Amino acid sequence: MLAPLATLAFLTALWAVVVMLAEMASHSGGKVVAALKGHSLLDTAPTVRPIAVRVSLRSRPRPALRAQSRLRAAA
Repeated sequence: MLAPLATLAFLTALWAVVVMLAEMASHSGGKVVAALKGHSLLDTAPTVRPIAVRVSLRSRPRPALRAQSRLRAAA
């Protein structure tokens, strides 16, 4: 009785793997075909343009902290 259940589990797992591979191939099949032909996706113009963001690398000066005498005594 164990052999038919094991066979059923194996066939179910095999079916799930085939379905996942077919789904992945349908989404990225064009990329795979282009790679096999020797074409690169980097040769084409990007469809999304980068956004220029201005970032300041300087940190803002902060005022110096003054230690209070009671906090100094506690340390």
